[in-house]
Amino acid sequence: MLTETQFLSRKFPALAKALAAVMPSLEPYRISAIDLHNQARVLEAFSQHRVDSYDLLGSTGYGYNDCGREKLEAIYCQVFGGEAALVRPQIASGTHALWLGLSGNAQPGDEIIAITGQPYATLATVLAQTGPGSFKSLGIEFKTIDLLPDGGFDLDALAGSLSAKTKIIYIQKSRGYSLRNPVSTKQIGELASWLKGKAVSPAVIVDNCYGEFVEIREPGEAGADLTIGSLIKNPGGGLAETGGYLVGRKDLVTNAADRLLAPGLAGEIGSTGNYLRAMYQGLFLAPHFVGQAVYNARFAAAMAEYLGLVTTPHWDEDRYDLVQTIELGSAEKMGKFCRAIKAASPVDSFVAPVPGEMPGYQVPVIMAAGTFIQGASLELSADGPV
Repeated sequence: MLTETQFLSRKFPALAKALAAVMPSLEPYRISAIDLHNQARVLEAFSQHRVDSYDLLGSTGYGYNDCGREKLEAIYCQVFGGEAALVRPQIASGTHALWLGLSGNAQPGDEIIAITGQPYATLATVLAQTGPGSFKSLGIEFKTIDLLPDGGFDLDALAGSLSAKTKIIYIQKSRGYSLRNPVSTKQIGELASWLKGKAVSPAVIVDNCYGEFVEIREPGEAGADLTIGSLIKNPGGGLAETGGYLVGRKDLVTNAADRLLAPGLAGEIGSTGNYLRAMYQGLFLAPHFVGQAVYNARFAAAMAEYLGLVTTPHWDEDRYDLVQTIELGSAEKMGKFCRAIKAASPVDSFVAPVPGEMPGYQVPVIMAAGTFIQGASLELSADGPV
């Protein structure tokens, strides 16, 4: 019987050679202390809140007295560090969750300052454009400050921009499609401490998409006022079929809940149908699955660097999000790479991805995601603007 090494050497000799070169260096990262710490935190939260089988059943109609929903939100408070949480299947995406958090907490005449540069394309339509429903049309001013070349916050520029009308400091933790460094939770904590000495006190709101469980702490634990993300990304554990979350100060979460549902309902309605079981189980599995995804990102970077490609971050750099950038040099090579990823996927492997228009993007995007959950971050995928 062939061993694994013999099989690879016979069938894929180039791959076997590359694996032999990179795998010894990756071995220490296979299971990290971060994975174990985060798994223990989540398990402790489940235990302390006494999750039982009844909590997994969900609700119908108005969703009154949905104990499973309330308990899940309490667990999110404990895990992500906040006074209150809104965790709902009615939130369609990370962009939707961010819109709720930002628009619910900014009024005409207020100002939002993004200190990580231009936001992700799907949110830029809301924040930076001039169309119907945009912040500009609502009388809310939006400014951007780029990160410093070393990836730090430009505190001098921020100090010069703060005013009485500055209501929100917005941070996008992940790099998205840019080549900038992601933001660490430590940086967010240092910013929160820096703001405490200022005459104005804007809320620090963090887009945590792709960042959950990658580090040992979450932004809310470091001082962020509101942390926002999507359940089809990291915290859904690859099982949650839809949904988003907001965790933080009670007033900020309540304002977002009023935006989602209706003013005065305080998040007390909203049925969960058959979604709760996957939302609970996904959250429980998420720390381990995120750890495996980070390991796979390191593996992809190591393989790409072995083949002479430019990567961001390098395989052995600290990780603050799941995104791994590989620069292929041309649209043609990118298309070939995406088609190879798609062909190796369990779903739609027979489909060849091509660049196309996508809702919220201003340029064509190619997406190779043969995933069980559309848009999932914990399943192998490749995408980018062309």
